[in-house]
Amino acid sequence: MNKKNLWHVWYFLAAIFGIIVLQQLFSYNQQVQVVPYSQFLNDLKGGKVAQVKVSGDYIQGSYKQPVNGKKNFVTTRVPADLAQQLQNYNVQFSGAPKDTFLSTLLSWVVPILLFFAIWVFWFRRVASKQGLGGMMSIGRSKAKIYVETDTKTTFDDVAGVDEAKEELAEIVQFLKDPKQYGRLGARVPKGVLLVGPPGTGKTMLARAVAGEAGVPFFSINGSEFVEMFVGVGAARVRDLFEQARAKAPAIIFIDELDAMGRARGAFPYGGHDEKEQTLNQLLVELDGFDSRTGLVLIAATNRPEILDPALLRAGRFDRQVLVDRPDKAGRIDILNIHLKGHRLGPDVDPEQIAALTPGFTGADLANLVNEAALIATRHRATQITMNDFTSAVERIIAGLEKRKRVLNTKERQVVAYHEMGHTLTAMSLPGVDRVHKVSIIPRGIGALGYTIQRPTEDRFLMTREELDNKMAVLLGGRAAEWIVFGHLSTGAADDLAKVTDMARDMVMRFGMDKELGPVSYESPRSPFLINAPSPEAWHERRYSDETAHAIDQAVQHIVQTSFDRTVTILKDHRALLERGAKMLLEKETLDDTELREFEADIRAAAREPAVPLAPRAVS
Repeated sequence: MNKKNLWHVWYFLAAIFGIIVLQQLFSYNQQVQVVPYSQFLNDLKGGKVAQVKVSGDYIQGSYKQPVNGKKNFVTTRVPADLAQQLQNYNVQFSGAPKDTFLSTLLSWVVPILLFFAIWVFWFRRVASKQGLGGMMSIGRSKAKIYVETDTKTTFDDVAGVDEAKEELAEIVQFLKDPKQYGRLGARVPKGVLLVGPPGTGKTMLARAVAGEAGVPFFSINGSEFVEMFVGVGAARVRDLFEQARAKAPAIIFIDELDAMGRARGAFPYGGHDEKEQTLNQLLVELDGFDSRTGLVLIAATNRPEILDPALLRAGRFDRQVLVDRPDKAGRIDILNIHLKGHRLGPDVDPEQIAALTPGFTGADLANLVNEAALIATRHRATQITMNDFTSAVERIIAGLEKRKRVLNTKERQVVAYHEMGHTLTAMSLPGVDRVHKVSIIPRGIGALGYTIQRPTEDRFLMTREELDNKMAVLLGGRAAEWIVFGHLSTGAADDLAKVTDMARDMVMRFGMDKELGPVSYESPRSPFLINAPSPEAWHERRYSDETAHAIDQAVQHIVQTSFDRTVTILKDHRALLERGAKMLLEKETLDDTELREFEADIRAAAREPAVPLAPRAVS
């Protein structure tokens, strides 16, 4: 109901109330006559009055016989002493009642206005904060509308996703010139689904499409369609498409599509009528609008595996674009965009920063640049140097540095040998990521030390030998503790978890165990693949108890073999392990330059016979 219709209802109610009041007054005046108080006293003395009722200042009564055609009367009282004196002088007198019209009116109007004000405040203010949105606008879409001048993002502001930009460039051309683009009978895709991890730039890509095409941009989150009242989400979907059709050509962008597009019936427990009705209405709207009108729906999600199959079929979301984490070249382009406007030192190289940040998304890189600027500002520097970026990488990966956390002598020695075990193993094996920095300064919540490796290139495939080497590096800290001190500590808990997961994937997903053969016992769990299985399939066991026992034995054998191999490597370089741990205890941190000298000594020692050393006690 709009505001105009609402005021019509109020006018109608006020008119009815006025008619009723006038009718009551007219009926009362037709039956009762108002007489002066002096006449009432004369009638009383003359015996004409049959009965009276005294209430406050008024006297109501009736005559024995009708007077002037009316049997009932009413009069206003006058004080007795004054009435007696006036009557002695034969003066006609009557009482004048107090004017209570205003107070009576206020007694009716004020409560109504107060109730109306409470209604407006609660339903339109408080209820909107709780997601109700106001009773009269609850079915309205909450989409934020950006006109052409508001959407200033272009493809030049988006980097690292060149393939995705090429896919979306066709939509831009269609929105700019739909007749020329469709001259051969082609039509623009009705829906484009952007799929990828969080922070890869899906929302920015959608805004860039609107900015390049110069059309209105409707932006809304999928969770804003879902309300506590059944049918509200469907009404908002209808209202959103009606607004977009009125401004076509236009772009509708729905972020976090999985909030409203989850597969129907996938979760049988609990009621989901509201979500299912909202999804059904979205499917109807996708089938109903003509793509030739210039209306394009762009949606983004990082959980495509839980979307309803009817939503992903051709004719609705015709095109699915993967917006993945950028490679090294993409990270360099992203850094060049975010580094604009910053005062950089001469040693800052985007290529080196990109090499330090494998797996970082665009949002991560933007945060990295900001952290480096904050670190340089904290040190009162005039420029941002490469050391600031290195410290920012450590801050993001390992956590905040805690120099005030004091470790006792025993713990410092264990941490030093643990980290040198990682470092020495990584330097001794081929095809392993290069060690960039090692430190025994505590960081984060539970990290008492850290070893940072820098990959030389982006890798998308790994062989069995490379996985074995990676597990050996992870077990280097635990092996060093075992060799030097003859016991184990809790410091390798995270390393063991990573190694166990890696070994289990080798057995169950990659088919790398000879006994179990080239069989996959587990479906991929990647949340960014279009053809990923449903959540129920992840927990479905498709093998027997005997096979499960064999899998556990294979995983244990792989991890134990890697540990024994690491122990052998470190025993062969026991002297270098002692030397490296001593350096760490003295300096606390070894940078890239010092590690390169240490690596040269490892290569030279590999040609010499190892001198066995016995386990030592902790001092």
